[in-house]
Order: sequence, then C-alpha cells, then structure tokens
Amino acid sequence: MNSPSPAESPKRRGPGRVLRLLLIAMVLVGGLHYLLWLLLTTGTQADGSFSQGLGAYLCLSTLAIPAGLLSLRNTNPRLGVVLSWSGLLALGLLSSLLVLALMRVLLLPVLEGLGVPVLPWHEASAWGAVALAVLATVSGFVVARMPPAVVAVDIPIDGLPTALHGFRIVQITDLHVGPTIDHVYLQRIVDQVNALQADLVAITGDVVDGDVPTLRPHVAPLQQLKATEGVALVLGNHELYSGATAWVQEFRRLGLQVLLNQHFIVHRDGATLAVAGVTDHSTGRFMPEWACDPQAAIRGAGEAADVRLLLAHQPVTAPAGALAGYHLALHGHTHGGQWWPWNHFVRMQQPVVSGLHRFGSMWSYTSVGTGYWGPPKRHFRAEITLLTLKPA
Repeated sequence: MNSPSPAESPKRRGPGRVLRLLLIAMVLVGGLHYLLWLLLTTGTQADGSFSQGLGAYLCLSTLAIPAGLLSLRNTNPRLGVVLSWSGLLALGLLSSLLVLALMRVLLLPVLEGLGVPVLPWHEASAWGAVALAVLATVSGFVVARMPPAVVAVDIPIDGLPTALHGFRIVQITDLHVGPTIDHVYLQRIVDQVNALQADLVAITGDVVDGDVPTLRPHVAPLQQLKATEGVALVLGNHELYSGATAWVQEFRRLGLQVLLNQHFIVHRDGATLAVAGVTDHSTGRFMPEWACDPQAAIRGAGEAADVRLLLAHQPVTAPAGALAGYHLALHGHTHGGQWWPWNHFVRMQQPVVSGLHRFGSMWSYTSVGTGYWGPPKRHFRAEITLLTLKPA
C-alpha cells in the first residue's frame, strides 16, 4: 500500500479566536431568532400571550444554540451533556420554525388575494406553525435515536469471478460521534454490523465531531468491528475540522485500515478485489498533500484487479471514480437530507441524494448515514448498508 506524505491538520483554534467565533455566532443566531419572531408575530397582538411567550423562548434559544455547539469544550461533563442536548434540540426546532414561518407569511397574502378572509387566521396560523415545528422535531428525534435499519443492496458486476460471487460489504458512514452520539450509541451499531458477518466493513467518513482526547473513549467500540478482510476507513470533511492527522493515528491504533488515496488487495481463490479509498473531496483546501485523487488511489497493482472498489465520502467524487475505472463506489455525506425540507436542497451540491446510481460503467451507492449531524433529528431513518456482489 502506497504511503502518502505526512501532513498537518489545521491548527487548533486559540481561546481568542474561539471567543470571536462565539460572538459572531451569537450575532447571527440572534438575528435569525429576531427574524423568526417578526415572521411568526405578523398580524398578531404585540402584547399578546403568543408574542410574549415566543419572545421569551427565542431569547433562551439564542443562548442555548451557541452553547450547545461549543459543549465539547466544556470541562464539566454533566454540564456539557445538558448544553449539548438542549442547544442542538433548539437548533433543530429553529430550523423547522423558520421554514414554517416563511411558508405562513407567503401563504397568507395568497389566500387574501383569493378573497379568503385571513384576519382570523393570523394568530391561529402562527400557533399552527409552532405546533407543526414541535411535532417535526419530536418525530425527528424519535427516528434519529432508533437503531439504524439494515438496507440490503445487490450490486451486479460484469465478469465477476466466481470466487467473488456473494462477497458481502457492510458500509457505515456519517456516525458523527460527538455531542449527542456516544460510545453506547456506537456500541449498538458495532453489534449490528458484526451480526451481519461481512467480508469487508467500509467506513466512508465523518466518524467524529470533536478532537481525539475528548472522543477517544467514545470511538473505542470501533476496534471490535469484525470482517474477514478487515475494516477500511476514509476521511470525511468533519475529520478535517477535528484534527485529521491525530484521527488517522487514532483510527490506525484501533486496528482500522485508513486509506489516504491508497488501496489494498483482497485475494480470493485467484480472484482479486482492490479496495481503494480517497480523502474527502475538500481535503486539498486544508491539506494539499492529501488532496483527493481517485487515480492515485488505484495506481499500481490495483489497476489489474478483477473488481475495483472506491470509498469516497462525498458523491461528488463519483464521476472522477468512473473515469478512473472503478466498478463500484461507496459514499455518504448527504444524510439523505436528514430532515425535511433539506433533502430537496442536497442536489444543489451533490449529484445524488441517496441510493444506487450509475456513473458511466460504475455503480455508485450513497448511504443516508448511520448517525446524524448536529440536532438529534431525522425524518429519514439511518442505515447500515449490506452490499452483495452478484454476477451481472
């Protein structure tokens, strides 16, 4: 396996910069909350119970969200847990409130233009928007905390050698171990994966949201993952934010095969499968030495392999993988949009949202993720993907 040049992760932010970022976040979050208050109180009594109650909650939310995002830096573990859950749940609720408040202010003039008397609906619609946002957040919380579903996908490969018929790859991705996903949550996933008796386990990035000293005990269950041909891992964009060099060392200490534009070969009764992995699509901006390169990842013996598998965090890497001659690429990153309506916006940045797709002669599978980012909120259930190679 080829060895890339060493590279350093972005420098850890100092206290002064953290304070500046916190102040900027407070201003931005406060502005969003004030906008939300204006949107939801349009047409209601300024001194009414709804306006006053909403204002009080939004003041608390303005403080809770930045505190929740920075909770991993708290030296008091119990306080950190409280800040994490309250802040991130508030962030999830804010997202739905903003969307529904915008829909409300756009819908009311339309109804008025159609001759519908809307005055009685001003306060009722505001209460309705809040109720729907709370319902979306509660239901999203329930789905997010459910065990991931096992999604079985058959991959037809032209000319697949008999020795590789039925080769089983289990993919997990976007675990986002951090503020609200801990070792207990991860242990449950590891147990599910091991029960599938995979030939290969593939982890396609965004494993963590935090630094190694903070999260080391929470990622420890990863060393229990079992597969006949081992566990391969590639970096996602969130590893770049969390200290990529340190995390590469930690993942390797746990016995995971970290692929930095590299590959290894699986041999089965004369047949060969090249397992290649690239760094995240955005890596070049942070660490030019590790810039994503599907061609380099397969260069050498892998070019002659019977089957060439690419692990790449973002689906946007898929076209380059097809040009490099891979048969199958596995991705994550999109979370399937995680919750409505953001699933409709993923295509603005990625070629696919989820599922099995074709890029030229290469199959590409994008998982909706095995964890969640930020708010514990999902409207699309997390998955552990079981991919089985079949003859076309």
